[in-house]
Amino acid sequence: MMTLVTGGSKCGKSHYAELMFDRFAGSRFYIATMEPYGEEAMEAIGRHRKLRAGKGFETIERYTDIDGLALPAGCGILLECTANLCANEMFRDGLVLDPVEKIMKGFRHLKEISAELVIVTNEVGSDGISYEDGTAEYIRALGEINRRTARMSDRVVECVYGIPVMRKPAPEPEAELPAEMRQGGFFR
Repeated sequence: MMTLVTGGSKCGKSHYAELMFDRFAGSRFYIATMEPYGEEAMEAIGRHRKLRAGKGFETIERYTDIDGLALPAGCGILLECTANLCANEMFRDGLVLDPVEKIMKGFRHLKEISAELVIVTNEVGSDGISYEDGTAEYIRALGEINRRTARMSDRVVECVYGIPVMRKPAPEPEAELPAEMRQGGFFR
């Protein structure tokens, strides 16, 4: 099963993605893609480490080249997040590279080896603001990766203000949700 979890900044994506593994009995791997650049990044990394402490994940810090990961067949994988991975692959060694095919190859690899794959991404580019060329190209690449990932996913969930909204497939009954995420009725 492959799930894409998307949404804006600080909307509950990480929390929801972790809850998806509450009933997963196999080995769990958390692929962390944020490179530790600067104090703000270090704070975010520290916050995420604390949030997933004791949840049974083995963390793998992997900033690029996810297609080369050797993990056991049938494992659970949570990758966070596509936005960081895209930037890491795109802006390497002073070059600007197109990361789309490389990242999609990596996602196909992770889907093939895992029993449960959850990929967290960010919604970008819907603000209608014009950006400089490098940023505009990053938004284009991430948008293409998100579209392709959504197509290959079994489920797509958008987190809005901490509320998960099922986008693919059609909304499911609340009984399928982790208890913490139940809201009353179906997803809206």
